[in-house]
Amino acid sequence: MVIKKGDKVKIEYKGTFDDGTVFDDSAKHGKPLEFEIGAKQVIPGFEKSVIGMKKGEEKEFKLSPEEAYGTPNPDLVKAIPKDKLPKEPEPQVGMVLVMRSPEGQEIPARIARVSKDTVSIDLNHPLAGRNLNFKIKIV
Repeated sequence: MVIKKGDKVKIEYKGTFDDGTVFDDSAKHGKPLEFEIGAKQVIPGFEKSVIGMKKGEEKEFKLSPEEAYGTPNPDLVKAIPKDKLPKEPEPQVGMVLVMRSPEGQEIPARIARVSKDTVSIDLNHPLAGRNLNFKIKIV
């Protein structure tokens, strides 16, 4: 049976950056990734790469930023006054904060810059702008 829109699939996967660094692996979650084709539950390029495969089939593919999490949007980098953040821990570049939207949704924000009076937070997805390489198996 060939995978098509509307099918539910289970996939074992390993995701790496171009330098070979692993950014995600279904083995570390202890179970395969399960999603429905066409339901927009995974990034577009990943879903497109699975269509046409069969159970037991393995595949390797590379996604550009446009097929994955997009390119970084400079409008999503915001400077906020340092005194609006908790005093501890001291803000540092790379640290991730969890912000809340007015609706209560949690939004991760990475600290991009720290100056004397402000902290710049980046609301882009952490994988935005990155090529993503996948090795997958349909289970």
